[in-house]
Amino acid sequence: MSKSLVVVESPAKAKTINKILGKNFVVKPCMGHVRDLPPKELGIDIGDGFKPRYVTIRGKGKILSGLRKAAQAADTTYLATDPDREGEAIAWHVAQAISCKDDDVKRILFNEITPKAVRESLEHSGVLDLHKVDAQQARRVLDRLVGYEISPLLWKVIHSGLSAGRVQSVAVRLICERDREIKAFAPQEYWSIAALLGRESRGSFWARLLAKDGKKLDIVNQEQADRIAAELATQDIAVKEVKKRDQVRRPAPPFTTSTLQQECARRMRFSVKRTMAVAQQLYEGIEVEGETRGLITYMRTDSVRVAADAIAEVREQIDALYGREYVPETPNHYRTKNSAQDAHEAIRPTSVALHPDKIEYLLKPDQARVYSLIWKRFVTSQMKPQVLNITTANVEAGAYSLRATGSIVKFPGFTLLYSESKEEEDKSEAASNGIAQRKEEDESMPADIAEGEVMKLEKITPEQHFTKPPPRFTEASLVKQLESEGIGRPSTYAQIITTILEREYVEKVNNRYFVATERGQTVNKLLVDTFPHLFNVAFTANMEDKLDQVEGGGTNWVEIVQQFYDSWKGDLDAANNRRKELKLALQELSDEDCEDCGADMIVKWGRNGRFLACSGYPKCKNTKPLEEQSEVETDEVCDQCSAPMVVKTGRYGRFLACSGYPTCKNVKPYILGIQCPEDGCEGQIVEKRSRKGKVFFGCSTYPQCKFASWDRPIDRKCAHCDAALLYEKSSRSGAPALYCRVCGTEHESEEGEEDKSAQAA
Repeated sequence: MSKSLVVVESPAKAKTINKILGKNFVVKPCMGHVRDLPPKELGIDIGDGFKPRYVTIRGKGKILSGLRKAAQAADTTYLATDPDREGEAIAWHVAQAISCKDDDVKRILFNEITPKAVRESLEHSGVLDLHKVDAQQARRVLDRLVGYEISPLLWKVIHSGLSAGRVQSVAVRLICERDREIKAFAPQEYWSIAALLGRESRGSFWARLLAKDGKKLDIVNQEQADRIAAELATQDIAVKEVKKRDQVRRPAPPFTTSTLQQECARRMRFSVKRTMAVAQQLYEGIEVEGETRGLITYMRTDSVRVAADAIAEVREQIDALYGREYVPETPNHYRTKNSAQDAHEAIRPTSVALHPDKIEYLLKPDQARVYSLIWKRFVTSQMKPQVLNITTANVEAGAYSLRATGSIVKFPGFTLLYSESKEEEDKSEAASNGIAQRKEEDESMPADIAEGEVMKLEKITPEQHFTKPPPRFTEASLVKQLESEGIGRPSTYAQIITTILEREYVEKVNNRYFVATERGQTVNKLLVDTFPHLFNVAFTANMEDKLDQVEGGGTNWVEIVQQFYDSWKGDLDAANNRRKELKLALQELSDEDCEDCGADMIVKWGRNGRFLACSGYPKCKNTKPLEEQSEVETDEVCDQCSAPMVVKTGRYGRFLACSGYPTCKNVKPYILGIQCPEDGCEGQIVEKRSRKGKVFFGCSTYPQCKFASWDRPIDRKCAHCDAALLYEKSSRSGAPALYCRVCGTEHESEEGEEDKSAQAA
């Protein structure tokens, strides 16, 4: 009896599904995409309806041969790749590559990898959704056209190796524009006044000054604040009005892809890439109580919809764990955004009965933290709201009006288990608009305060504030912005961020805040000036909507691509005709003269960044590194003239230079202050750059000592084998992860340990 073949994407998923289906099925992974456009040419026949030419991805030939052989031996082939556009395209490519007959190929979809869901998918197998395939093919063609047609312009105008991306370039634009807003921001001074009001033998509370003669007060300087404070000190103060009301705080809906990424970034400082990797592991499954099963539903979704049986189960669990009083009379329902594809359920546990505490020992630390977050968010989404009792007292002091607000928890509701965190951007929004950041509700506010009660002024505190610029983007806030602008889709956010970091168009400050690099700013300026419509937020969002229409079968993908191509092809031709003009516009005249011929030195762009070149080129070919204007003084002293050494940056990275330049031209490698770990070596570890510009770390005594590492050494001993150093894995997009080279043990970074401590607290 022949067996049925099931094709999935990853070995982990194959292992889980194989255990579910048993011996009558052969489950094999295709390891993601198997075919793509050729890597070193356009691969699209623009004149023939943008017809793509696909080739087997390098290294996938052996995998396809194995799948082809297994398909020939099977009675039926089931394609069980992920249930989204990309998964549909992978399934189609697999079917094309292994030459299956249409009648022998079935498409199966499941939102969760559980025995019930997988077996039901076999009973309801269908055919490939070619509209989804077309939508993904259109996206790939659009991105290839931008990358292969526009990137060469960047090479000619700035330097080789750069690339333009249809969506990623818009993300860089958002970061560049935010940087400019911050740079141009002019802080405005404002003052707030708070008064500590006392009651006879019954404690004190704070009230905020709001108005004078019924008009809102805008206090702009200390003189005005001091004058008002002096006037307040002479007034009789009494409670004019007391209001009490109940305020209801409703729980947040279950996670979508973007809200999961945002919450993991805020709570655990996870990168988007790290969050999605962990979620993928939870989706693909682990062995629980002798049964292999997925722990969460599919993690690429923009919907908050939840299946009826899942809602019924969670309501039972809430009753059992927290009591009937926490279960709402009817299930809570949430509205999915109109712009959402709504193809899959929200992210939730496959079974709420699998409590995080119950299976924590089976999971890795990251898996346990993300699963606990998803479980709590889903459970609380079906709990009753929190009810706060708010007391507001309006106080009169002559012509002045003050207000005090206090709250007590009347019913904890969902907050018994979980409350959504807030991004720093949300917290600082009031400050950027000139609103004082004093706590709105004071827990010391007495609940028995009464109208007409006379108060005693115990203290007045004028406080100076300044409006703040908009905050820099973090991964969480950038994903939020991309989603709100309609740029990208759930499956693309992680790749967008990874790409702009790897291309070094942006970097992270304090491993958190995005800042555009000089390269990113230059590329962004050229692209936006040359293609004002293409790299526009609204244009990119509209293109995403059109791709959704292709998926729905309402639009032909070739027509969409043609409209897109025609919208910028003319701009590209015009830019290529004036590329010398564009290149000259990027050059800057420096205040240095050429040492060889006396001509002015100009700032040019090269593969490793900006550098100085003689304006007399090609007669004079003198070049030298462009040193940064800012210099950081160190404790080290020049061994030639005893002047302090400073940190500078040149073409090959950071180095130490004598502050007495140009009188003294002594330079040294940039030393990390860490002893070389090689036995008997007395050298120090220094930062260097390879010929291709990549940073690495080596010994200062080279070539006597040939110690080298691509990963940054950290001056911290391994707790397992007592090795002298740990190393930081060189991932620009993820949180730092430390490991020992000697024994291979992985360690928490200091940031990760801080996060754990904060969570425990």
